[in-house]
Amino acid sequence: MPVPVPQHGEAPAAGGASVDAPARPGARRPVLPRQSGPVDSAGPKDPASGSPSSPSSLSPSSSSLPPAFSSPASSPPSSSPSASSSSSSSEAAPGLTLLVIEDHPAVPLNVPEMLDAEGKRVKIRTARNLTEAERLLTDDVHCILLDLALAVPGQEGTGEGDELDTLRHVLRLAPSHAVLALTAEADAERGAEAVRVGAQDYLFRNELDGRLLNRAIRYAVERKRADVAQRQLTESRLHGQENARLERGLLPRPLLDGSDLRFTSRYRPGRSRALLGGDFYDTVRTPDGTVHAMIGDVCGHGPDEAALGVELRIAWRALTFAGLCGDELLGTLQKVLENERADEEIFATLCTVDIAPDGRSAGLCLAGHPAPLLAGAGRAPELLPYEDGGPALGLLPHARWPRLDVELGGDWSLMMYTDGLIEGRIGEGTQRLGQEGMAEVVARQLGEGLRGEELLDAVLTEARSLNGGELTDDVAVLLLDRGRC
Repeated sequence: MPVPVPQHGEAPAAGGASVDAPARPGARRPVLPRQSGPVDSAGPKDPASGSPSSPSSLSPSSSSLPPAFSSPASSPPSSSPSASSSSSSSEAAPGLTLLVIEDHPAVPLNVPEMLDAEGKRVKIRTARNLTEAERLLTDDVHCILLDLALAVPGQEGTGEGDELDTLRHVLRLAPSHAVLALTAEADAERGAEAVRVGAQDYLFRNELDGRLLNRAIRYAVERKRADVAQRQLTESRLHGQENARLERGLLPRPLLDGSDLRFTSRYRPGRSRALLGGDFYDTVRTPDGTVHAMIGDVCGHGPDEAALGVELRIAWRALTFAGLCGDELLGTLQKVLENERADEEIFATLCTVDIAPDGRSAGLCLAGHPAPLLAGAGRAPELLPYEDGGPALGLLPHARWPRLDVELGGDWSLMMYTDGLIEGRIGEGTQRLGQEGMAEVVARQLGEGLRGEELLDAVLTEARSLNGGELTDDVAVLLLDRGRC
């Protein structure tokens, strides 16, 4: 398998099998310790005979390694297929990469050979200044070792800027990378200040050894990962709390002061972890004693549809208090939708009911929406007439929505709902619950003596059970009761 070619400026640790591309003139590599132990002056020996090998028997890669990058003593390479495959897999697997940013004129930095937690050699890249570091800072760099004495570009020799400006500059360049600050032993306070600014840890230049640096790199990388995860979790939690407060504030609060009607509702958005969907409803009582109820559904399930639903609900409430109803109100709402929707294909269904002050009759308008279900004392639930309803809002520019007068009686329950309730399946087939199926479910629950909140909860539970799980669409249900029904 091909061996990856190291990037320019990347130096493998001692014993690495790859060779860096030639460095440009003047570039310095980290000074690595040479191999310890006796060295045979006669040159490498042949593994089979033990005699010195001739120059022609050396592999090109080993002959091109300078002494500073010589491999540690090891067993001869095996020619077996399994050993070759294992070696190739090990070389191909990515390990830790350290970017060293320093240019000390007097004491060159000695970066020792290191292994990561999986036994792979840590790759080392060096940069003499921040401009070069920015070029070498790629996604595969895990940690940065920064000399705090380095100057920010443009401030070299000027004495301007704070002593930790270099660190701040690197943190801006590499917000997701772990950073180790390198300082002189006499600057312990400066190192501690570097950690307060954003570095994961600090090291003294004259105490740098392989064991200490290896441990510091691992600690810095893991601490950075933990910091990033904690920050993302906190941001996600705050974002969720803000959305929850916003969506809770947008849910309607019925205004029924002075009315003898009882109001109950249930709402469940189809979006995961959302509080608000494209369904919307509202109920208000105007000064003349009329109770106005509305329920609607914007096509779609995203946040844009939810926002449009809120706009339509607020517009409906304002227009209702302004005295509009029926065709005039729906025509105005259609203008609101046409101006606020993000796409011309967006439409909304709507059902409005205006209940007379005495509670015995109502006016019904349907705009492409399922008809309400009316149940009275001693009579089975039945769907209100829907044949004369108008189209959904946003479909026809000059549509009309006729108003139908309905007799309610003395004691009654009126249930308004969105299509998410009736579009659930029955079992594993393709059959939907539908309006007739829903009417049967409501009749069965009423027969068991359930009313109000218990009735709505039982209806929703049975609909989910018949569907074999949660309903996929937004579901809104509104129940108005009068008398002992």
